[in-house]
This record gives sequence, structure tokens and C-alpha cells, in this order.
Amino acid sequence: MGKERLIESLRKSKKNGKTSSIVVVSEGDQIGKNILGLASYIESNLEGYEVRVTVLGHVQRGGSPSCYDRVLASRMGVGAIDAILNNERNIMIGIVHNKITSVPLTEALKADNSIDLELIRVADITSI
Repeated sequence: MGKERLIESLRKSKKNGKTSSIVVVSEGDQIGKNILGLASYIESNLEGYEVRVTVLGHVQRGGSPSCYDRVLASRMGVGAIDAILNNERNIMIGIVHNKITSVPLTEALKADNSIDLELIRVADITSI
């Protein structure tokens, strides 16, 4: 989501009576070079808007793992050990068609990381 789209979304929310909003920014997102830059941008482009920045650590944002999470971690751990025992290098462990597999890092980095537009549409609808 670009900065202008974020500002428009916050304006729309405020116009519709929302008194607060939560904006979640990924660690690696360069939307504002850093989160403080984004906060400054929002404050300078939305009059009367107070911005508070909270940086969550890994534990806080992770929550308690579900049974599925625990089993998945165990499956992937076994996959990683199998890869080591098979002398595989420069790979990542993943799941393809519900099967644990190793993928060369060069292939993993080539993957299309585009955002699903349907998810953006759902976020737009549910954040009103």
C-alpha cells in the first residue's frame, strides 16, 4: 500500500466516524525508509492526527502457537535435519502440496511475491 493510499484510507476512516486506526508495517517495508519517517509523513498530511509508534518484538507479534503451528514447525525441523544429512546446501525448507520439500535459495528468491489483490479488497471492505 503506497503512502498516498494509506492517507486516503485513514481520511476515509476518520470521515466515517472512526476515532482510531492501527497501521501494521512489515519490518522490511521501505514505505517510509523507517517507521518513524512514515509516522512523520502521516502527521504532516493529516491535520489533527496523532500518531503513536510501537515496535513489536517477535514474541509479542507471534502469539501462542496453535497445534497446526507446532506440528508444522516439527515437520519443517525434520525436513531441515534430513537436508543436512543429505548434504544439501543453499536451500530453504518449505511445503509444496502439503509435502515438506527443499527448494534451492536461487529458486526461492525468484518467486513472485506480489500481493493478492483480493486480500487488499477484503482489507478495504473490513476496515471501514
